[in-house]
Amino acid sequence: MDKEGLNELLSRCRNNDRLSQGVVYERFYSYALSVALPYCAHEEEAREVVNDAFLKVFTGLKGYDPAYAFATWVRTIVVRTAINRYKSRKSELIIYDLTEGLDVPVEDDFLSKMAAEDVLQLVQNLPPAYRLVINLFALEGFSHAEIAEMLEISVGTSKSNLSKAKAKLKQMLTDHLPKKYG
Repeated sequence: MDKEGLNELLSRCRNNDRLSQGVVYERFYSYALSVALPYCAHEEEAREVVNDAFLKVFTGLKGYDPAYAFATWVRTIVVRTAINRYKSRKSELIIYDLTEGLDVPVEDDFLSKMAAEDVLQLVQNLPPAYRLVINLFALEGFSHAEIAEMLEISVGTSKSNLSKAKAKLKQMLTDHLPKKYG
């Protein structure tokens, strides 16, 4: 679909045309799910985030500027929805101390042997606070100051969570890869 066609479709969505909203939902659902998955513990949770995000997309379309890519706008909403979900459930989450195993060696060729689904599964197995920080830092390119502000934590906590997430991933790689790819 070209930019003009998309803008026309979005215009109909702004007028609450349910068929047009359905087309947009179907067209961008897989993309939004691929954005949400690294932030969530499992696919069901990612689907919930995506559905919440699309509700925000459709109710906030008046604020969308067509000068920018719609997919980028959707991505931003999905990421923020995942962050908001994390913040609302923060008190329910168990915090793990993963300071052990910080110096676990990982051979460089391990990653080249891994399928993308395996990497995603490992990231999804991280505790929520670590998963969120590593995704915001590595996937979205946010600074620790930006992450701290978004998650309402200190810059030091952001840095610590990133370090611990990397250490935990290294440990999981060490445990996972020899069994599956050895």
